[in-house]
Amino acid sequence: MNILVIGHSVVDSIIEDKRCSIKPGGIFYTVVSLLSQIEQEDKIFLCSSIDNNNAVLFRDVYDRVEKKFIQIINSISRVELVLSKDGERKETYSKIAENLMLPEKDLNIFNGILINMITGYDLSLNQLKKLRRNYKGIIYLDVHTLSRGVDQNLNRIFRSIKNFSDWAKCIDILQANESELKTLSNKSEEINIIEELFSYGINQVVITRSDKGATVYYNDLNSINYIYKEALKLKTINKVGCGDVFGAVYFYNYTKNKNILLALEKANLYAGLSTTYSETKDFLNLKKDAQERISKK
Repeated sequence: MNILVIGHSVVDSIIEDKRCSIKPGGIFYTVVSLLSQIEQEDKIFLCSSIDNNNAVLFRDVYDRVEKKFIQIINSISRVELVLSKDGERKETYSKIAENLMLPEKDLNIFNGILINMITGYDLSLNQLKKLRRNYKGIIYLDVHTLSRGVDQNLNRIFRSIKNFSDWAKCIDILQANESELKTLSNKSEEINIIEELFSYGINQVVITRSDKGATVYYNDLNSINYIYKEALKLKTINKVGCGDVFGAVYFYNYTKNKNILLALEKANLYAGLSTTYSETKDFLNLKKDAQERISKK
């Protein structure tokens, strides 16, 4: 398969228990997770941006994918993530990069396009509409930071997404966590939000629920059904990148096999394992660790 991945690369300053660590972030987690899934004949094409000062943070992973759509810019985004044991993390940006330059020709060589709205400014609504007009395959969108506005101090705060119905009409599969889901509609009940999203033409809505697991709502003969899976019971030491891992693994396996249950089970497994990693280099062990866990069952 040929896969196109779109999203900003970000430098993460992660603050937890008064300790700060600098790590590659953003679309990095999506790419490293896809690398754990692909087979020899598969290719990942990355549309992102990096700068010379921080390229070393991403090199071990980005050197393994097709880089013709990676742009070199003066400075990529940097975000301070203040983690708490309960609830959503606090995000403050020191800079937000501009919209990426998307490929426009030969889009239908791709079996699927995964868009992760890392900063919320990865692409514009007009760019997405153009992508949809020119591409016939699966478009998967992780709402991510599109759900957060920006205040005068570059703090990212949850808010309703303006004209989200126009975004929704351009995608096939949508991913959001429980907080992000509430920014997509004026409705308050989950099922009512899901019904509204399906009315725009979305085929699946994937809701990640942190340590409670995940749900996939899907349209089956004009009837809304769902599959829910509990999260793995593991000792969690990291939550950064978990949703990105889940989305990448789900996207790859569903695009390849069109099997929702299989894709959900694999996504749950890999996302769960990612919460046990303390360093970003550990994510390169995802496939090996998943195979070991399966073999012990």
